[in-house]
Amino acid sequence: MSTSEEWTFPDDVDHEVVQDALVEWYEADHRDFPWRRTDDPYEILVSEVMSQQTQLGRVVEAWEAFLDRWPTTTALADADRADVVGFWTSYSLGYNNRAKYLHEAARQVEEEYGGSFPETPDELRELMGVGPYTANAVASFAFNDGDAVVDTNVKRVLYRAFDVPDDDATFERVAGDLMPSGESRVWNNAIMELGGVACEKTPSCDAAGCPWREWCHAYETGDFTAPDVPTQPSFEGSRRQFRGRVISVLKEYDELGLDTLGPRVRVDYSPDGEHGREWLRGLLSDLSDDGLVELDESGDELAARLRR
Repeated sequence: MSTSEEWTFPDDVDHEVVQDALVEWYEADHRDFPWRRTDDPYEILVSEVMSQQTQLGRVVEAWEAFLDRWPTTTALADADRADVVGFWTSYSLGYNNRAKYLHEAARQVEEEYGGSFPETPDELRELMGVGPYTANAVASFAFNDGDAVVDTNVKRVLYRAFDVPDDDATFERVAGDLMPSGESRVWNNAIMELGGVACEKTPSCDAAGCPWREWCHAYETGDFTAPDVPTQPSFEGSRRQFRGRVISVLKEYDELGLDTLGPRVRVDYSPDGEHGREWLRGLLSDLSDDGLVELDESGDELAARLRR
């Protein structure tokens, strides 16, 4: 892992290509949380406060019930605080102070902002209980006017994918550089989705169709440690490990035939053995299906090269 002082974005990574790959992946299929279908800042603020240290699947029912009961800041501001806290407790949403702060924030919107939500992260931070992360999330998802979100999931993604060092200032800088200008709503949703379904503590790179596998340092090396994953998952001898070796070897050569590539991938490669041509063909076929490798069967021997 490089240090923060040394770290620069890899020269062979095109920001626009990386951005497009992630956004296309997200827009093609993502978890359909109801707050992703709204740009109402009040509804989004409720979802953000409820989601703090609470699994998103549990939040959906509580969020819908809360908005049924108090659909606007006006309704929440007029509510009895004890009722709001009681609701919070009944859904096991964590610290009751969050319910109190949310109630007070609704009153602020009504009394100090005339019922209209502030729109920028700095303004949103004036609301009771709204810190930098929540303010930026509401600005991003309600007004498409936020900065790059940097939460635990995003740090894990950047650390693994681009070998970004475990340094908060560097994470902030890289996340900001990578986010397309004026696209905070879709981008922040997309990169958090990537961390939530593909690049979890135990990754699901292939199963989730991670769009960054082509550039991912962890996918190439098989080392899926991260700031919140201090121990390396066992991958010695795994298919994932040998996929990474294939990619690493092909980066050094324009094209290699099976029997030239094989010994470079594993020392016990034997053309007709258990880990021979058929085994390697299967590995290359998977990589080809994932769009990472091109196969050429026009010659006497199957040849492989990285997809450009």
